[in-house]
Amino acid sequence: MARIVISGTGVFTPPFSISNEELVLSFNTFVQNFNKEHHEEIASGACQALAESSAEFIERASGIKSRFVMDREGVLDPEVMCPQLPKRDVEERSIQCEISVAAAKEALQRAGKNAEDIDAVIVSCSNMERPYPAIAVEVQEALGISGFAFDMNIACSSATFGIQTAVDSIFRGNARAILMVNPEICSAHLNFRDRDSHFIFGDVCTAMIIEQEEYCSKKDVFEIVGTKLATKYSTNIYNGFGFLNRTRPGQGTEKERLFVQEGRKVFKEVIPIATEVIRNHLTEHNIAPADLKRVWLHQANLNMNQLICKKLLGTEITEDVTPTILDTYANTASAGSIICFHQHHEDFREHDLGVICSFGAGYSVGNIIVRRICL
Repeated sequence: MARIVISGTGVFTPPFSISNEELVLSFNTFVQNFNKEHHEEIASGACQALAESSAEFIERASGIKSRFVMDREGVLDPEVMCPQLPKRDVEERSIQCEISVAAAKEALQRAGKNAEDIDAVIVSCSNMERPYPAIAVEVQEALGISGFAFDMNIACSSATFGIQTAVDSIFRGNARAILMVNPEICSAHLNFRDRDSHFIFGDVCTAMIIEQEEYCSKKDVFEIVGTKLATKYSTNIYNGFGFLNRTRPGQGTEKERLFVQEGRKVFKEVIPIATEVIRNHLTEHNIAPADLKRVWLHQANLNMNQLICKKLLGTEITEDVTPTILDTYANTASAGSIICFHQHHEDFREHDLGVICSFGAGYSVGNIIVRRICL
């Protein structure tokens, strides 16, 4: 069977960054204003006072120090606490298309490809700004790519599920080279008034070129040795936003239509699922965990990654074996492990092995085994 390879990656990083200290100042101002405004209800027990946050709490709980966002002012305004992204005319490129094109151009350049070399576009991310026409078709049009395009969504595992979907399409002969893009504007689905989660997400877009070995124009690439996906239903990570919301007037709050998480339950339940999927997948390919040079893990929580590494590799997390970008990018949903791969693979030599793994809402786990090869 012909080998299928990753020949190029790209990352679009938003122009604005917010530190923990800045985010906490905004959040605590909101809390103080709320508690002052509702002091009588709080005193009578009809309403509960809100608790303030701290930069130390955020870093201890998650490993996050800052995050990139598409808009700073709206997020940091205690009266708004939401990114302000102006509506664009139908004739204009959508914001997700715009950042997808930026990431895609870098991936194409790194792969030594032009638009005419690509047969399909997959846009796979946790939220789409519209149901149709597909963002992927818009990206296809913007880049001048022929063939076909479609959107897909499996939350934080959208990128790894997108990789397997691309691999399957190439294997079946439906495409020679595919552009897979992950435009994650996570700040738009985050509740910045929720102390337990207001710090979690940042914005970014990643892109990847996946293609047949014989069609590849680059000499040093990563062979996709195997892919493995798994899902298990859970509402411990939940977002209730959808087209049926307007049919239920007065039912549900804005909070229920944003990101909601039972963090402790997720921590307890996802770690063993992810670890088992990685371990079983490696066993299927006769690969020992110790054979891996690097593990590019999903960037949701540093403590989760610590435990997965300890269970899988028997070691603490180190930047060399399991790099992290949480400190500067925060959780970027499906894009996190791809950013890690993009930034930390140049030192791989021929035959070195690695794993790209995601895990999150669904629950969903996607695991990709890769090997550096020279064509």
